[in-house]
Amino acid sequence: MTNVFRVNKRDVLKFTAAGALLPLAGMFPRLANAAGPIKTAAIYTVPVEQQWVSRIHKAATIAKDRGDIEYVFSEKVSNTDYERVMREYCEAGNQLIVGEAFAVEDAARAVAKDYPDRAFLIGSSFKPDAAAAPNFAVFDNYIQDASYLSGIVAGAMTKTGKIGMVGGYPIPEVNRLMNAFMAGVRETRADATFLVAFIGSWFDPPKAKETALAQIDAGADLLYAERFGVSDAAKEKGILAVGNVIDTQTDYPDTVVASALWHFEPTLDAAIAALKAGAFKADDYGQYSFMKAGGSSLAPYGTFESKIPDDVKAKVAAKEADIKSGAFSVAIDDNEPKSS
Repeated sequence: MTNVFRVNKRDVLKFTAAGALLPLAGMFPRLANAAGPIKTAAIYTVPVEQQWVSRIHKAATIAKDRGDIEYVFSEKVSNTDYERVMREYCEAGNQLIVGEAFAVEDAARAVAKDYPDRAFLIGSSFKPDAAAAPNFAVFDNYIQDASYLSGIVAGAMTKTGKIGMVGGYPIPEVNRLMNAFMAGVRETRADATFLVAFIGSWFDPPKAKETALAQIDAGADLLYAERFGVSDAAKEKGILAVGNVIDTQTDYPDTVVASALWHFEPTLDAAIAALKAGAFKADDYGQYSFMKAGGSSLAPYGTFESKIPDDVKAKVAAKEADIKSGAFSVAIDDNEPKSS
């Protein structure tokens, strides 16, 4: 994966040019009701332990264990090999294909068109196109709600008000979480400033750590760990970190003060239910990542339960209740965050 390719993914997907023939949804065979465990295959471009992918893998494993799906997967699949692997899984009779198509949008959607009797649940920044591929549904990690709450905690725990933030790429899926975190920080530390950096990789812990150490040297006393490796720098220097997507406090009990968690189970369960009912279609499953749908949460405070001020915990609880009830909405800001 290259930085340029990822950053410009919004320019990658080019739907059929004007004047070209687009197949109508009615021309595709209707997906049949899935009887028994649904044969499911997942394709990942990174190791399965990477934050984002690990949550999909966890949800799929849970669904397999309860008998809803049969589950196989491939990890560390290169962008150039992605389409081949997708086609092989389709040819092997898998009914549901799960993956992330952020750098291979054209290829992934082309495969879906060629296999209209398969269901595709694919991570994407783009919306579904029912006319071109009525069997291609998309999802995304809209966990800005939990990121905002983690920021409220971070703002209360920083001493200097200078916070370092290390991300993979400045794409919508990352930007919206960073911006929500920054908004949360300002709830409890209005004068906070931020050092923002992107490492140009989804999985390079040494580079993330090196970048975080530079931010600490520049005065940051708390780090936002969007990538693996950042919490290692915080631990080494004796400062706090806030986690993203997964809870790593067990590994960093004196470092990770809060984490915004993504739960893929609601997304996958909705797709399974649709398949079982014979109702799977091109749809946007992003809604299932929202906190009110159970798709995200703030991790338990754990080792920091007694270290976070009571009034801050009360503020977080009140905001969480308002988010779940719909009384308060966290802004979805996909713009690239900047140092300030």
